[in-house]
Amino acid sequence: MSILEKFAELATDNAPGQESRQTSADASSFLKGPPLPGRPVDFSHGDVDAHAPTPGALGAFVNGFERGGAQAYTEYRGDAGIRDALAVRLAEFTGATVDAGDGLIVTPGTQGALFLAVAATVGAGDKIAIVQPDYFANRKLAVFLGAEIHPVQLRYGEQASGTAGIDLDELQNVFRAGVKTFLFSNPNNPTGVVYSPEEIGQIAALATRYGATVIVDQLYSRLCYEGVRYTHLRASDVDPEKVVTIMGPSKTESLSGFRLGVAFGSSAIISRMEQLQAIVSLRASGYSQAVLHTWFNEPDGWMTERTRQHQTIRDELLTRFRTIGGCAARMPEAGSYLFPQLPPLTIDPTDFVRALRLQAGVIVTPGTEFSPHTGDSIRLNFSQDHDAAVAAVDRLTTLLDRYRA
Repeated sequence: MSILEKFAELATDNAPGQESRQTSADASSFLKGPPLPGRPVDFSHGDVDAHAPTPGALGAFVNGFERGGAQAYTEYRGDAGIRDALAVRLAEFTGATVDAGDGLIVTPGTQGALFLAVAATVGAGDKIAIVQPDYFANRKLAVFLGAEIHPVQLRYGEQASGTAGIDLDELQNVFRAGVKTFLFSNPNNPTGVVYSPEEIGQIAALATRYGATVIVDQLYSRLCYEGVRYTHLRASDVDPEKVVTIMGPSKTESLSGFRLGVAFGSSAIISRMEQLQAIVSLRASGYSQAVLHTWFNEPDGWMTERTRQHQTIRDELLTRFRTIGGCAARMPEAGSYLFPQLPPLTIDPTDFVRALRLQAGVIVTPGTEFSPHTGDSIRLNFSQDHDAAVAAVDRLTTLLDRYRA
């Protein structure tokens, strides 16, 4: 694949904040009916105004700034004192020891951690397994690095309730075919499903049997809803030198503006990630790193209340989607994403996404970003103002009726 072909695979038109490039002229051939009034809502990312950053974040940033050069020019893998504190908190959260010195790196967002982890384990021609559907960058990263992609299906419909729905036979088959890296998110982005303890146990067993490295994106693992049991892969019976866990405070904690992420686990892979970071960005922003002092250190009850707020929004939006004829939506068990399947329409689903923005002021992410076979689905990040989100879904429902087949 040529360099131009690689970049063609990295299209950003549907990435958060990029939709403004599209105009009504681009969609004049299929738009019908008048605009629907209402407050614009961008479901492509969370609303940090509706759900404010964790208390003390700004003060921690200012303190980092006031430290001056000592905070501005940290080790490439991050400030040693911050890593020491994080190692204790992350070990307590995940149930396995974290080596602050050799097994943890602070990155420019979890996106930075994801790039570094994949690039540190996969080269041109190597075989990598990715789940479908899963986070949109996974497939794009593998393509850009020249890897050979082996998809593993996630059958996440309501019939799979109680599990994420990963096809474990398919996972074993790709390991047998020579796949040495497996990348997945848990909770899954875009569906919000959580892998069951049995699924995690079997992933660990298969990876160990075939000597595969596993990169697991656990960005939303703190935001689990009532009755959900979360299992950390790194605390399962798996080779600790073959696992990298990625987390960060950007979503649940609304700290996305500080661009912070962490990766921890295999010391060999973390070392390679640091070498890459040294030539890509040097380090995560030094002053921003200081904000990590507030992570896993929020006031008592803060996380419980944030989870309650999101569960309330989730339940109301899900109820509305389930009243739409021909629309299927599984209840998210964690995170802040809904991934409903749309009914048959008179226009292509990607055109409906454009019509939705232009005629209803509602931005969603098309399902094609997450897998080729989920083109009739859309993703909504419901970390929004409650009333505005409900009103936006009501407008979406009206527009579905307008374009229904």
